Amino acid sequence: MTRKRVLNPVSGQVGGIPVQRALPHRNGKQVLILKREDLRNIAIIAHVDHGKTTLVDEMLKQSGAWRENQVVAERIMDSGDIERERGITILAKNAACRYKGVKINIVDTPGHADFGGEVERVLKMVDGVLLLVDAAEGPMPQTRFVLEKALSLGLMLIVVINKIDRPEARIDEVVDEVLELLMDLGATNEQLDSPMIFCSGRAGTASYSPHKEGTDLVPLLDTVVNYIKAPEGDEADELGVLVSSIDYNEFVGRIAIGRIERGTMRVNQEVVVCDYHKPEIQKKAKITAIYQFEDVKRVPCESATVGDIIAFSGIDDVNIGNTVCSPAKVEPISFVKISEPTVEMTFSVNDSPFAGREGKFVTSRQLGDRLFRELLRDVSLRVERTDSTDSFRVLGRGEMHLSILIETMRREGYEFQVSTPQALFKTIDGKKCEPYERFVADVPADNMGAVMEKLGARKGELVSMNPQGSRMRLEYIIPSRGLFGYRNEFLTDTRGEGIMSAVFEKYGEYKGDIQKRTTGSLIAFETGEAVGYGLYNAQDRGALFIGPGTPVYGGMVVGVSPKNEDLVVNVCKKKAATNMRAAGSDEALRLIPPRVLSLEQCIEFLSDDELLEVTPENLRIRKRELSHAARARAASQKKNS
Repeated sequence: MTRKRVLNPVSGQVGGIPVQRALPHRNGKQVLILKREDLRNIAIIAHVDHGKTTLVDEMLKQSGAWRENQVVAERIMDSGDIERERGITILAKNAACRYKGVKINIVDTPGHADFGGEVERVLKMVDGVLLLVDAAEGPMPQTRFVLEKALSLGLMLIVVINKIDRPEARIDEVVDEVLELLMDLGATNEQLDSPMIFCSGRAGTASYSPHKEGTDLVPLLDTVVNYIKAPEGDEADELGVLVSSIDYNEFVGRIAIGRIERGTMRVNQEVVVCDYHKPEIQKKAKITAIYQFEDVKRVPCESATVGDIIAFSGIDDVNIGNTVCSPAKVEPISFVKISEPTVEMTFSVNDSPFAGREGKFVTSRQLGDRLFRELLRDVSLRVERTDSTDSFRVLGRGEMHLSILIETMRREGYEFQVSTPQALFKTIDGKKCEPYERFVADVPADNMGAVMEKLGARKGELVSMNPQGSRMRLEYIIPSRGLFGYRNEFLTDTRGEGIMSAVFEKYGEYKGDIQKRTTGSLIAFETGEAVGYGLYNAQDRGALFIGPGTPVYGGMVVGVSPKNEDLVVNVCKKKAATNMRAAGSDEALRLIPPRVLSLEQCIEFLSDDELLEVTPENLRIRKRELSHAARARAASQKKNS
């Protein structure tokens, strides 16, 4: 970093290169503002699956982060098991590469709308963004969401049209769509004139021309260094760091990640933790370790200064949104407001007949501790206690947001049960209001009718319909609860070829009842083990979720009935020992393979009177009331009332 103090007070240049400039400071004195020409801070933002993580891989590779013959995993930034399995980014990640003597700090952000809270807070750490847009799909709902956040913060923008080597790429049209989106979001003239680069992240190529494929990523890296402004600030000022992310380490405890807005941080420095939205917070602490980012690793260092994105430890109870500052200048830095949750589920202690058999953590105290610990990492999540000591209200940004939490806890050994997702209602101007989503479906033209019929029944309003070759893009404004349980229907109606995505749009007037499910459940009659004979008799009543040898209990859902009513079936029924049959009759029992549901499919299937039992080994759907007689009485009372 240039630290030369020889300054031309008129031009603010040293040898023709801007390094520091004089600005008025407190008490009328002038101070030297440090301009970090050796540093750039950028975030990569885009809709889900538009290639952010793959492009970061190539940027690290081509900037020399790894040896030429070094073997590294694909999508190395997606370090979590769930991220790798699903091919999505859940948590924002920090990395850094070096190019032409400049260190480029890169923040890889999630693309799925449910993890938008991650995007919102990391944008506070950077000076510019790379907006990735798929050359075939064009701008999608999350593209609009993340771009709006970046423009509102006044960040510099580089538009990257990615996947230009896709056979169905429509580069010229997508360029026009991006410019229309920028104008629609009220971009400034400077933002409208942002440079545009054309890339293939998988091939690791970039070019300035839309119709000429490059040979490497040099055009992109050059544009980052030459266009994104260098961070600047007064390194002699008192320290100020906004904590934008939290990580954990079992040896050092909680690790805060943020960018130094002013001053310099040193190991063993005394600091004060404060918060912009909570003035009552003021606690003293001491920095025990500082880490800089180099490629995907953290490297310990003794100090860091203005503009550096760092990780640091020593503050036990630091939270996202806190400001870590010098005791001599306790001034909290404003923190971007995170959008409110729109969906809730109830997490409760497992009380089924099989409770405690498979999980390591099963008590309400363990469940509560784990949920509240998640709040330290996830700013979009809310957890509230209920009247019952055994259950907790968990509020999130969408079904996927909460399902990722469920899957993570399940893998950690937790056993619990969850309710069906519910939309969060608000009263605005005396009216009951509910969250609405902007929903975009890209479907084959032949399947358009079935999709439109289903969305209409779910209270969706068609906003636009645009042909794209043999496909059609449908855009709807629809209540969030109208999309609960719709993904499977959508894939069935489009024969697996449809692409759907949604992002929170607004709170609007309540639209009335929406029928969520037109099918009933097949419910096990008794506790025992499912056998072939019982399953064979039950499969005529509907599609089964289990096979022979599966332990079941009375009240457990074992399949789906095509009728809009629940049916009790005895899957444990064995053939009577005295029943005489012809030789070979057992072989005639042909069982249809069961439908094995994923976690998301289980959550989508749940009706209001059902719960999902989650254990490290199994997912079981069950009725809230396990007793058949009690359910029958309740149904009779409801009918008569």
